[in-house]
Amino acid sequence: MPKPINLHDFRVLAQRRLPKIAFDFIDGGADDELGMLRNREAFSTYQLLPRYLIDVTHRDQSVELFGRRYASPIGISPTGMAGLFRTGADAMLAGAAKKANVPFLLSSASNLKIEDAAKIAPENVWFQMYATSDPRINEDLVKRARNANVGVLVITVDVPVNSNRERNRRNGFTRPFRMTPAIMLDALTKPGWVIEYLKAGGMPMMSNWQPYAREGASANEVADMYGTLTPAPMTSWETVAAVREQWKGPLVIKGLLHPDDATQAVKLGAQGIIVSNHGARQLDNAPSPLTMLPAIKAVVGDRATLMMDSGVRRGSDVVIAKCLGAESCFFGRPTLYAVAALGQDGAEQVFAIMRREIDAVLTQIGCGNFNVLDGRYLQPSFTSV
Repeated sequence: MPKPINLHDFRVLAQRRLPKIAFDFIDGGADDELGMLRNREAFSTYQLLPRYLIDVTHRDQSVELFGRRYASPIGISPTGMAGLFRTGADAMLAGAAKKANVPFLLSSASNLKIEDAAKIAPENVWFQMYATSDPRINEDLVKRARNANVGVLVITVDVPVNSNRERNRRNGFTRPFRMTPAIMLDALTKPGWVIEYLKAGGMPMMSNWQPYAREGASANEVADMYGTLTPAPMTSWETVAAVREQWKGPLVIKGLLHPDDATQAVKLGAQGIIVSNHGARQLDNAPSPLTMLPAIKAVVGDRATLMMDSGVRRGSDVVIAKCLGAESCFFGRPTLYAVAALGQDGAEQVFAIMRREIDAVLTQIGCGNFNVLDGRYLQPSFTSV
């Protein structure tokens, strides 16, 4: 395949390299996977309204988030177990984010420790955590993020229970994980991945959770322990309040869709909200984040920084989201496909492509500065001018 020219191309490359069980883990959603379609279709309900005869010789797509200036209004959503798809993938993603100067939300389910990620990209790594059923572990995760000088803490709140991801179930990708003959036979069709997997010692370690397991625990044992601690259905606003009390830096709540929840998050001291439906991997019938942005912006106003993920694949998507109130957009699957297929260079290509697309759209619509975008540049696709 020629060099990728858009984010969709990386999916094709990843599918060629990964065995089905690994590719489907990235690619799949919940239940009938209709939510993933809605996430993409939501962007088609808007059109960008260009203005011409405006000098757009100079364009600026940089954004300031929580006191730091980033080169583009994009970043990497948290993606767990990235090391399964390519050894060292989390470190590669951190390196790519640093080079592009965009945020990287390191998943607490990553194969790279908070402390090591922060050393790779100290200005770009944010730490994403799930609250567990053990308050002591919650406290320790926050403490470790603070001691590593992580700039932003993100709590993901939209996983009260494991979702019904049928591709994973059909493929046998469940906990506890067992390498069955069928899985091994499928994996052998992708020898490059198999060789790397075996050279790395098999299932990668969930390093952030290793300190909470018994000494000498295997990667599978640590993963199984993680599965007993999360999801934590007892997680509540009291949990958020406890984290807010402990964490003095910028706090972001990820996974909200209801305006009332956004209001409550701000009341409890959250400085940021990532409007998200978890890439349609949790509740298949949930609305797309883009459709909920206007209502959430209406109640939050300027009291918190609004961001979004789920379904973002084009530079025009980022521009539309900004017009509706999102200061920045994140995506997980595209960079995971890219790093799985091409390593760090693939993730760097993703950012370069998105930068070019955002720049081209800003030029086309006659807006030289991303930060001044608003509803004047947008109209519903079903209306005529």
